[in-house]
Amino acid sequence: MLKTVKTENGYVRGIPAADPRVISFKGIPFAAPPVGDLRWRAPQPARDWEGVRDCLEFAPISMQSIPGLNEENIYTREWNVDPTIPMNEDCLYLNVWTPAVSETDKLPVYVWYFGGGLQWGNPAEMEFDGERLARRGIVVVTVNYRLNVFGFLAHPQLWEESPQAPANFGNLDQQYGLFWTKRNIAAFGGDPENITIGGQSAGGGSVLTQLNCLKNEGYIQKAIVESGIFHDPFVDRMKLSREEALDQGRRFLDFLGVKTIEEARALPAEYIRDKNDAFGAFWGTIPDGVYQTDTYWNNMAAGKFLDVPMMTGFTNNEFLTMPQAETMEALKKEAQEKFGDRAEEFLSLIKAEDGLKAAKENCLVNSVEMGIRRMCEVRRAAGAVQPCYVYEFGPEIPGWDQPGAFHSSDLWFFFETLAKCWRPFTGKHYDLARQMCNYWAEFIKKGDPNGADADGTQMERWEAFSREDCEMMTFFEKPAAEKKPEGEIMAFLTK
Repeated sequence: MLKTVKTENGYVRGIPAADPRVISFKGIPFAAPPVGDLRWRAPQPARDWEGVRDCLEFAPISMQSIPGLNEENIYTREWNVDPTIPMNEDCLYLNVWTPAVSETDKLPVYVWYFGGGLQWGNPAEMEFDGERLARRGIVVVTVNYRLNVFGFLAHPQLWEESPQAPANFGNLDQQYGLFWTKRNIAAFGGDPENITIGGQSAGGGSVLTQLNCLKNEGYIQKAIVESGIFHDPFVDRMKLSREEALDQGRRFLDFLGVKTIEEARALPAEYIRDKNDAFGAFWGTIPDGVYQTDTYWNNMAAGKFLDVPMMTGFTNNEFLTMPQAETMEALKKEAQEKFGDRAEEFLSLIKAEDGLKAAKENCLVNSVEMGIRRMCEVRRAAGAVQPCYVYEFGPEIPGWDQPGAFHSSDLWFFFETLAKCWRPFTGKHYDLARQMCNYWAEFIKKGDPNGADADGTQMERWEAFSREDCEMMTFFEKPAAEKKPEGEIMAFLTK
């Protein structure tokens, strides 16, 4: 086992996981602390250290709203176990799980980006334990990155001082962690030429963001996007334009009571965090003309998007959407505004003549599923040739709250970490999780999810998605390959 490893900055010492055949290294610096003058700048190289650095515990989480234990909030109830978890602006660390016995093993590598809307989250959440994937012969890397205003502030002064990296600092952290992995992972027994990046929710969106940067070509061989792409015609644009983000940045500095970025960099991180909570804005990725030349939708359509094998999917009880109208007149107006000369066709499809309530229910669709179907079609139209494997996750999720297959519930399954959860999962859930983790591992290894289960029997065949056949793998009671053509309404909405 590789318990001590030499990285580019010095030696690190790991510790055996629950399975002693896997060694974990937690809290490895991959960039300099983004504090002081490095706040709101692109990540910089980590400093060297002397001796052997113990990497036995997770580093502090990024600056964010203090995690709570609110029983009324399904997400804090599900994953937040320590409201006093250490938090620090010095947060650019990553974690590695490796089953390698030698530096020459050349095992496939999985780089993971956590979700949380780019506002919250951390790689220390218990569902992200990389041990089970590592037991399947994979080197797992989980990367921390800056969030909210610390990671995504946009301001004219930042453009003036650093035109080559003026924004999207959290995404640049993710990229820097990927580059570090490429340079260093061989020392952990990983193959730097076989790297898959993956993420869920905003982490999945971050995967798309990395694929939208052509400078990443050669660093990414495969990609997994879990519940990370959306298409919702009934909600006004969710992301800010560059101009809107710059205006929001100006207003935030005013809210801080300072006039310059230099003054803002001198403020305590805790003060900025608390003021950001009070400011109440969302911060996220914007086209900056450098790292993100345009939105990933636009670049995807133009063929300026990395074409690698992809796996993507959705849970069947997440981000359901329908028209926002509260009256029939408002519904007709909304249809006209959004669909123009196709408005009457839309109203006919949703049977508007049956009344407002029925019409809206007839139109209830999953905005993540719509995003996936649209992405597959856009990629194909732009000439993409690499396969995309699509899944739907929808098993019964036990618990007093009876939540259904809610957004993020699949995290327990593909990391096979159900035993850490408070929910009373039973044997069928553990069987499903084992098989899901198998599919993920096979895809990470070779870009094709098909392979054998633990007993050597072949798992259900999973075909790549096509618009003609609409093949998906459904994860309900057990994996089942199905053809799932889109209905008339979804076909209309994804045109």
